[in-house]
Amino acid sequence: MALKPTIYKFRLSISDTNRDLYNSTQLTIAQHPSENIERMMARVLAYCIKYQSDLSFTKGLSSTEEPDLWLKALDGSTSVWIEVGEPSLDRIKKATRLAQRVDIFSFTNKSDVWWEQTKNKSYQYDAYIFRLSYEGIQALSSVIERGMDLSVMISGTSIFIDCVSGSFEVQIETLQSND
Repeated sequence: MALKPTIYKFRLSISDTNRDLYNSTQLTIAQHPSENIERMMARVLAYCIKYQSDLSFTKGLSSTEEPDLWLKALDGSTSVWIEVGEPSLDRIKKATRLAQRVDIFSFTNKSDVWWEQTKNKSYQYDAYIFRLSYEGIQALSSVIERGMDLSVMISGTSIFIDCVSGSFEVQIETLQSND
């Protein structure tokens, strides 16, 4: 018998001072049975950082053909492809062939090792690569409930998250930018 995903519901208030974007939205997200809470919260933060009204979660871990999040154009092509984790160079190459923009959000305690192995070859692909501080993700993940309100403010290179259980900060480091 297959394990079922765990469903989380968040009421998000997003304030992105970098983009002058302020919005409230409801988010229902499924935690895949093989996914830990830190990865799920990294997906939620990537959603907040890249928020646009049509940005959506995909099948994620259930499908190797899709990213974690994407933005589809009216013609069905992929405008934005967002990966969470440490994808292989082949996966980065594939994403850059299939989408106009590729954003990668690394977040684990092995992120440094992955980046050292990847950085000398990833520059050849048109991808933006970011690292979310693992300590911040861990602290936030320790208080997550299946239904909660999250106030997310993005300012500079920090994400400030407030909820009933406390306040948290996750740093965003740009590892590779094509600007």
